[in-house]
Formats: sequence, structure tokens, C-alpha cells
Amino acid sequence: MDNLQKENLLPIDPKQDALQEYLLHLPLPNEAFFTMVEATAKLVAVSEKYWQSKGLNGARIRILVEIAKDGGTMLPSVLAEKIGVTKANISLLLNPLERDGYIVRAEHARDGRKTVISITDAGRTLLSGHLPGNREAVARQMDKLDEQELHQLIVLLQKLNVL
Repeated sequence: MDNLQKENLLPIDPKQDALQEYLLHLPLPNEAFFTMVEATAKLVAVSEKYWQSKGLNGARIRILVEIAKDGGTMLPSVLAEKIGVTKANISLLLNPLERDGYIVRAEHARDGRKTVISITDAGRTLLSGHLPGNREAVARQMDKLDEQELHQLIVLLQKLNVL
């Protein structure tokens, strides 16, 4: 019985009690999943807080990182797949980056129906100037694990990535 029920002497709803029991007593795979999701959300929040402190948007930085990792140029459809958004939404995400001069769009060299996205010097400068600080902020949170645990975590997560 929770404090509100005790204080107000509310009757226990058997349906709510059963739902609460179902939510609190997870099978081990589900408990592992939700623990991983919660930890990931907290680490993403650390990263996003860093970007916000610099007046930047973490989602836009991720786009720039993905383009830079791919050699500086990529198709919008490939980018959409990498970051997990629809092809229809990728244009909306690219517009502010193009407006701010961090990317440019150009016609595909061999297929005029396609567009390619390229990171600009301003985009590279932005990443070079801020990624080290962001990595340090995230690394401080990851310091809770020793080197062996970090390697073990990587191995375990790589197993899940092959799904």
C-alpha cells in the first residue's frame, strides 16, 4: 500500500494492483532492456545539456557527425537511415543546418534526380571546436565503469547490434 492510500484510506483497486505488479516485476530480458534504455537516456541528456550550454542542438550535431564520418558527403536517404528518421523528415532536419552554413546541398554528379549533402568548412570547424568538450562530458559519466567493464559493455552491446 502506498502512502497516498494509507493517508487517504483509499481502497486498493485490484486492477491497479495487478498492473503495478506487472510493471514492477519484469522478466530478466525486459528488466535489462529498460535498464539500458534508462541509462542511455541519462547519457544522452548529459550530451544534450552540453550542446545546449553552447547554444547548439544535439540532433543537428549528430547529423554533422554522421556526414563527417562518411567522408563529408552523403545522400539524404542514407543519412535518414543512419539516424533513424524517415526520408520525408530528413529535409526538415537539414534546412537549419543549410541556413546556418554548416552543410550544402548539391545535385548528384551522376544522377540529377538525387541530391547530395556535404559538410562545409564551418560545419567541420563547429565539430572540431565542440566535440572534445562533449566527449569529455560523456566520459565523466562513463568513468563509473573501469576499463574492463567498458570493454565488456561494448562487447555486450555489439551482440545486440547484430539484430
